Amino acid sequence: MKSDWQQLLEFDQKHIWHPYAKMPSAVATIGVQKTQGSIITLADNRELVDGMSSWWACIHGYNHPVIQKAMHQQIEIMPHIMFGGLTHQPAIELAQRLITLSPAGLDKIFFSDSGSVAMEVAIKMALQYWISLQQPNKKQLITVKAGYHGDTFATMAICDPDNGMHHIFNQTLRKHHFAPAPQPGFHLDSDDQDIKAFEALLIKHHHSIAAACIEPIVQGAGGMRFYRPDYLKQIQQLCQKHKVLLIADEIATGFGRTGKLFACEWAEITPDILCLGKSLTGGNLTLAATLTTNTVSQVISDGAPGLLMHGPTFMANPLACATAIASIDLLLSSPWQENIQRIESHLQQALLPLNGYSGIKEVRVLGAIGVVELEKGDLGERVQAHAIESGVWLRPFGKLVYTMPAFNIPQEQLKRLTNGMIVAIKTALSEAQD
Repeated sequence: MKSDWQQLLEFDQKHIWHPYAKMPSAVATIGVQKTQGSIITLADNRELVDGMSSWWACIHGYNHPVIQKAMHQQIEIMPHIMFGGLTHQPAIELAQRLITLSPAGLDKIFFSDSGSVAMEVAIKMALQYWISLQQPNKKQLITVKAGYHGDTFATMAICDPDNGMHHIFNQTLRKHHFAPAPQPGFHLDSDDQDIKAFEALLIKHHHSIAAACIEPIVQGAGGMRFYRPDYLKQIQQLCQKHKVLLIADEIATGFGRTGKLFACEWAEITPDILCLGKSLTGGNLTLAATLTTNTVSQVISDGAPGLLMHGPTFMANPLACATAIASIDLLLSSPWQENIQRIESHLQQALLPLNGYSGIKEVRVLGAIGVVELEKGDLGERVQAHAIESGVWLRPFGKLVYTMPAFNIPQEQLKRLTNGMIVAIKTALSEAQD
């Protein structure tokens, strides 16, 4: 007789479409019954150390009592209210915190419910800005290859057009301008050939470009690449010179992941528009924000129709806003910078020795991000399976096996995480060579 969990998982496999998966799924998903801290307890009671912090969002781990208390309090008062014509204290207080913490000059905020939508709003803002200035011809975007900005339609069009996960839609999506990816290396002493290529595109097409979109310092799902802060600083200078807005996608990097509260701080820049999501609520509820300057908002408001025609049903959800406030306050009251340094140091000590190992192209670490890039791109399922056997949860994609743990992961669990990661990678590579 099948257990309740077996029946549930069979139904799941046949009827529920999971991210980036076939339907029905060729491989059954793994049931989870509970979480605590950085531990995931599976349906069969096995415990895994979480190396993903649920796609980089759960920066405090799971079930943090401070955040749970705030959620319980807010759900008793007002879990939701429409934001059209109404407002509430959690939204106002969250906006106050974001304006205070974000790069100087970003003092107008639009709340939405996911990172992709935050980027859609940013793109819409940029386009409407130029429409309001009677320059509707500025309707294209410029970005770089190896980037990822979301799965909705406008964001798909600025993901890597050749090797990105949305390349099959190239004939359907709007055409934009793609500069070469920035040269990899956070500490790279560059010859600036990459920025010169970006500049050449701007010089040629700036009359039709509304905005540049870029992930500051870390290119995430497009390749887990790190690049030098000076590149980002020069991008901003070029955008200002050629009258192009700069959109910074900090969905993945915001709230401390790279060692700065926002990755833009590495280059000491303020973009025209900044997008936040993922760890905004500490990974507990879905919420995102698009921040912009008074200049952008004023131009849009002074133009016709003067309204930003966007309004998600769950915009500024009070429960999510209260959760975000608790998460931000918890982060700021914690030794988060020391924790990032601790994680970075351990990832360097544990993972960098894999450089030169047969089948491994490169290992790189920045802040609380550790990446092992393999030479082959078909070993992800094997690595994941062996990681689970070692008591670790990883979610590799393509050639990339990476970890972004919670900032407060205990050191003993962090060691278990990297040990399991190394065993899984070496085992998968050994099997592939047999």
